[in-house]
Amino acid sequence: MLDIQDLTAQVQHAAATKTPLQIQGGGSKHFYGAATAGTPLIMAEYQGIINYEPSELVITARAGTLLKEIEQLLAQQGQMLGFEPPRFSDHATLGGTIACGLSGPRRPYAGAVRDFVLGVTLINGQGQRLKFGGQVMKNVAGYDLSRLMCGALGTLGVLLDISLKVIPKPHYEETRVLSATFPQMQSLLADIGRQPVPVSATLQHEDQLYIRLSGAQGGVREAIQRIGGDTLADSDSLWHNLKEQQHGFFQQPTPLWRVSLPPMAAAIPDSLYDGQILTEWGGALRWLYSQQGEQIQQWAKAQGGHATCFRNPMAGTHIFTPLPAPLLALHQRLKARFDPEHIFNIGRIYPDL
Repeated sequence: MLDIQDLTAQVQHAAATKTPLQIQGGGSKHFYGAATAGTPLIMAEYQGIINYEPSELVITARAGTLLKEIEQLLAQQGQMLGFEPPRFSDHATLGGTIACGLSGPRRPYAGAVRDFVLGVTLINGQGQRLKFGGQVMKNVAGYDLSRLMCGALGTLGVLLDISLKVIPKPHYEETRVLSATFPQMQSLLADIGRQPVPVSATLQHEDQLYIRLSGAQGGVREAIQRIGGDTLADSDSLWHNLKEQQHGFFQQPTPLWRVSLPPMAAAIPDSLYDGQILTEWGGALRWLYSQQGEQIQQWAKAQGGHATCFRNPMAGTHIFTPLPAPLLALHQRLKARFDPEHIFNIGRIYPDL
């Protein structure tokens, strides 16, 4: 196993010589964000479960631990990661999962990555080992700095150890399929949202709406009577393929955009995308292909959301929606505080970070 002292020494040397470092886990999400240059800091060997208390619903593991290993261990106890993270590869690590901050189909109903992070230990840009949070929610006082690491793409520090809250796996799940256009989906899901219906995922594509229900069998059966539709056989495959982007929609080589919006935001204009749109999270997450990145980001911003070029960006494309000057200044101050020599994953999110 990789030694913490060795990692610390590598960071301290990089800081002293102002040598950029490229933090690498399992490489499963290397496509996400801008390409960075620097000396590789390989974290895959820093792995292992540190502590797991099924009765306390808490697990602590090293950053290089394979995500599939953690999920298999939790499954043995009838538990799971509530944010249903995508792997994209069997080489996906826990550290990379937290750094990318990506959640799966269950996210709007169970919570995002940051909602499950209880604490982290990391190495900052000066080679200092810092610890934030703990292994229970009550350890968090004031602003929870551990959550800053969710989605930071390794630009603030090298994650070492991570403590997560886990949840019990649902006793029963069933997926219903209904014919629904985009406006019909919005109306139906808005109505469902006002009722005690145990929705745990939604997908709308090609005028078909898929609704996953999770919980006690009696509650799911009662919800089915309200929703209607047909039962989808082998629904686990659908949600797995959606989460891992193995669904046929995701197989195109052109720029793939991830558009985050308020659920009831207007339909995206046809002129901004090519082909079809795949919609998750009750309308809040929309996937599309387009070469009009700037226009998509401007439209999403006007709707109160943002757009990210998730895969295959064009040259000159802003991968993440540009930040307003005050917000960019805040990010720059955080970067200077955690990484004063600017050595971690430079430019992975924004050129100035």
